[in-house]
Amino acid sequence: MEDSPGCDPSLQAIEAVSAAVLAMSRPLEVREVLRRITASARALLGAEYAALGLPDDHGGFAQFVVDGVSDEQWRAIGPLPRQHGVLASMLHDREPTRLKDVRTAPAFGGWPDAHPDMTDFLGMPILDEGEIAGALFLANKPGGFTDHDEELLRILVAHAALALGNARLYERSRELTLAGERARIAHDLHDAVSQKLFSLRLTARAAATLVDRDPARARRELAEVARLAAEAADELRAVVVELRPAALEEDGLVATLASQVQVLDRAHSAEVRFTATGVRALPAGQESAVLRVAQEALHNALRHSRAAHVTVTLAGTPGRGALLTVADDGRGFDPESVRRAGRHLGLVSMRDRAAAVGGRLALESAPGRGTLIELEVPGA
Repeated sequence: MEDSPGCDPSLQAIEAVSAAVLAMSRPLEVREVLRRITASARALLGAEYAALGLPDDHGGFAQFVVDGVSDEQWRAIGPLPRQHGVLASMLHDREPTRLKDVRTAPAFGGWPDAHPDMTDFLGMPILDEGEIAGALFLANKPGGFTDHDEELLRILVAHAALALGNARLYERSRELTLAGERARIAHDLHDAVSQKLFSLRLTARAAATLVDRDPARARRELAEVARLAAEAADELRAVVVELRPAALEEDGLVATLASQVQVLDRAHSAEVRFTATGVRALPAGQESAVLRVAQEALHNALRHSRAAHVTVTLAGTPGRGALLTVADDGRGFDPESVRRAGRHLGLVSMRDRAAAVGGRLALESAPGRGTLIELEVPGA
């Protein structure tokens, strides 16, 4: 870290640490906090590479993030590292590890062929209530790492442990909220579908008694049975979409959206299509918001618009964010009239989700002209 002319080096260090702490202290999912910690540490100490690993109970890593390595390099390196060599020593030693050349360390066990070449090395354990919960390490700093670097990293890691704890609490809170939402959906399902099925059963019985005595009326009753059955099926489809696990962590946003669109295309008479171009991985909160807005927009298009075609597109934006578009050729509506009538069609929920991740939601619709919904979210 070079000192600016006329600037107190100690004040400069405090400001740098403060900026790093602020970058990782927002309420975010664990993986996004890990990314921010790693990027902040690399920037703070001026290293070429940084990585952070949280171990599992089977000799591997539950999560492992890197900074300074391109996506192509990371894919070429191969599977996540195991807990061996220098990494293993860091996960058992509470003191930092500082080496002039990591390749000369007795515990060094070599790298995969595509792994970048590293020399000087600084690693720091992350302590959670006295236990080693993970390790943060940096490599390749011009001139090597100093005592000052080690002290800065020690301060950063102390705050990182707090940020990780907050992230875990945040995820737990979201899980509890999701559990409550699922309970609400189950209750709605019971009320809505059960009532329709009860009405369907009564109507079917009435039709059965009228078949011989009043065939014309029996036909009308059977038509009503068909209508109620169709409504019940629509309710069930909507609930299935809401309850289906997103699998964002495992599959990513593009694959999850593609899978859900495929299911909806099979379940509905309307043609539902999905395309994606240039989409990069987004922070978990943003991916979740995009998915939920897409689900809400699809639900509206398939249940209310009488559309024959629905298209979903997801495209990367220059700022490393994403733009979601859901368009249908249905009957459309007047947004202002809907708002005055107190009917929201999920728009309030969609706008709230967009605002929560710093995104922008836009809607265009008119009677007879279909509906277009756009959500743009920023990058990391």
